Amino acid sequence: MRDYNPRMILELKLRKIGNSVGVILPKEALAHLNADEGDEVTLTDGADGRLLLSSHKAAVSEQMRIAQDLMQRYRNTLRELAK
Repeated sequence: MRDYNPRMILELKLRKIGNSVGVILPKEALAHLNADEGDEVTLTDGADGRLLLSSHKAAVSEQMRIAQDLMQRYRNTLRELAK
């Protein structure tokens, strides 16, 4: 597992947006994500309770959906192979 080595630390304020709460990403964060207004991002569970924000790539999302489907369908086979 890779050690966590932050290259950028930004303190962001949570703001009310309609009936939700959101975070405004500064231009440095958008550049790091290679994202822009209107793009989709993915928020996932990371190690030890962290949340990971990454730019959303349609092809990667489709590949992950397929991988999850295969892992679910072949879970018993994968469990046996892991022994």
